[in-house]
Amino acid sequence: MSLQLTKEQKLVQNMIREFSRKVIAQTAAERDQTKEFPAENFKKMAELGLMGMTVPEEYNGEGSDAVSYVLALSEIAYSCASTAVVMSVHNSIVCDSINRYGSKDQKEKFLPALADAEIIGAFALTEPDAGSDPVAQETTAVLDGEEYVLNGTKRFITSGKNGGVVIVTAQTDTSKGHKGISAFLVPQGTEGMSVGHVEDKIGLRASDTVDLMFENCRIPRANLLGSEGDGFKIAMTALDSGRIGIAAQSVGVAQAAMDEAVKYAKKRKQFGRSIAKFQGLRFIFADMAVSIEAARQLMLSAAAMKDREENFSLQASMAKLFASEMVNRVTGQAIQMHGGYGVTKDYPVERFYRDARVFTIYEGTSEIQRLVISNHILKDKRK
Repeated sequence: MSLQLTKEQKLVQNMIREFSRKVIAQTAAERDQTKEFPAENFKKMAELGLMGMTVPEEYNGEGSDAVSYVLALSEIAYSCASTAVVMSVHNSIVCDSINRYGSKDQKEKFLPALADAEIIGAFALTEPDAGSDPVAQETTAVLDGEEYVLNGTKRFITSGKNGGVVIVTAQTDTSKGHKGISAFLVPQGTEGMSVGHVEDKIGLRASDTVDLMFENCRIPRANLLGSEGDGFKIAMTALDSGRIGIAAQSVGVAQAAMDEAVKYAKKRKQFGRSIAKFQGLRFIFADMAVSIEAARQLMLSAAAMKDREENFSLQASMAKLFASEMVNRVTGQAIQMHGGYGVTKDYPVERFYRDARVFTIYEGTSEIQRLVISNHILKDKRK
């Protein structure tokens, strides 16, 4: 049975849909070319509460439920995936982690600024030699008096150049494996932290992805997020929320691709009639619609479980796996329906195709999702 949306959730969805298509969509294609970070979009989104959806009202946030949040994120992704991925990391990972694990002082310092988009949040876990295996990370944090000294390199960091605060994971005790990893809040501009290589990506081009370098970077002891050794737990909890966010992005981009394909098929004529009349294409449209709806329901189910404070790790991985694979298939089909026009920049489907490609990779590859899901299944069967 599909999730029944409340009146408030439908209102959020409709409001953000209108805003997204009137405001966010206008410069999406241009930003794809120029790679310009959509800072002004985030200010407008903050005015609507979109940058603090997961932040409690006492810290200037909306205190929204997870279902409302993924509905809003899907609508932003429909118009611009670059804007959506920044919104997702900002809310799903950074705001959520600070709200869940931060001290009162940390919440008061960072959450209102994040909710108002005065600063953008970033999350630094991946390293050159530590991707799917975060325990292999080599960045270290050594306590020296009342400061931690960070050294190491983080790679593929979304908003690393434009982020105002970065959650950084580092080894505080290399003898303890994953229990020796801690998490830190590092404000942009901290001495010893610098932006390295900026990636030139196939898609999500208006969202910066960079290396972050830490060379004797000193941060106050008070910037430790949670306790020493909590870093792995914080990262894995954050990624569960982030995976629902990627499912939401996938649903938004896939819906946009299908809508463009429908519009094109109705007006394109071959053999004396619109190609929308051909059964072969109509069957593809049917399959696209079913796949998108299935992904949407998985997304909503995982979000509803989070709202009920149930363990949603399995459902988040299922939603992320299915939706990210689905959007790659659907955007490819949308290009195919456009024929030769589909690979030109005259039509947005080629941008959707490029933007979608990374969805099966970041925040846990499809292979890692299958590992998570199978571990849950096999563990359950032993009970």
